[in-house]
Amino acid sequence: MAEITAKLVNELRAKTGQGMMECKKALQEVGGDMEKAIEYFRKKGVKASLGERAASEGRVFGVATGDGKTAAIVEVNCNTDFTARSDTLAKLGAELAKLYARNPNQDIAAAAQSGLTEASQTTGENVRLGKTARLDASAGGKAGLYLYGITGKIGVIMAFTGSPSEELVKQLGGHIAFAKPIGLTRDTVPADLVAKEREFAVQQAKDTGKPQQIAEKIAEGKMNAFFGERVLLDQEFFNAQVFKGSIANYLKQNGVGLEKYVRIEVGQG
Repeated sequence: MAEITAKLVNELRAKTGQGMMECKKALQEVGGDMEKAIEYFRKKGVKASLGERAASEGRVFGVATGDGKTAAIVEVNCNTDFTARSDTLAKLGAELAKLYARNPNQDIAAAAQSGLTEASQTTGENVRLGKTARLDASAGGKAGLYLYGITGKIGVIMAFTGSPSEELVKQLGGHIAFAKPIGLTRDTVPADLVAKEREFAVQQAKDTGKPQQIAEKIAEGKMNAFFGERVLLDQEFFNAQVFKGSIANYLKQNGVGLEKYVRIEVGQG
């Protein structure tokens, strides 16, 4: 008979949404076999494991520390938008974001397990930890946070050099949320993606009858357009009423630089 450990009991709680004592009893009844314990509950009327229900809804929660040095975001997933908007999820998400921001070495998945299980029991849904991210500003810099408040499904954290205003953090975070850049600079775009785009551009030009040399020059122009659409510093700032020009120039005008950013959206990889 397998040892009935607290970890095993918590795993069964997370899968079934049943209480601790009920889960311990079930495991004792079946000799510690997880699959048989789930079957035990099904025979008693528990129709499906919470863990088998798709957790495709959720919210992104975040925090920027008071000293401006760290920002963290966490995605918490569940089954319905109703639960995603609940106080239960909001409290859990806020606690996990603060925990992650305070300790860079924190195993956030392990630390979250108890709270996730409790939230699953409270809501009757499959509540799971999704994507997480944490950024620390370099010396003399600042970390910023942007959360898209209307849906609560997009979060952005940024690490700046210099000291950006709250308005700049909000504006740049909003741009990243909606423009969905694939990299900060051209060098950060995956080489295979760049090669594929260039190959497409050359072939399209050749298909119009252009010789190889001319086709390659045309491709360079198309690649500049590609980077302008997909690379953050090359992108045109999304709010022309605030600033007209590239993100690189927007940052330069405000006397700051951007070292890193992370964008998380519910349901997106």
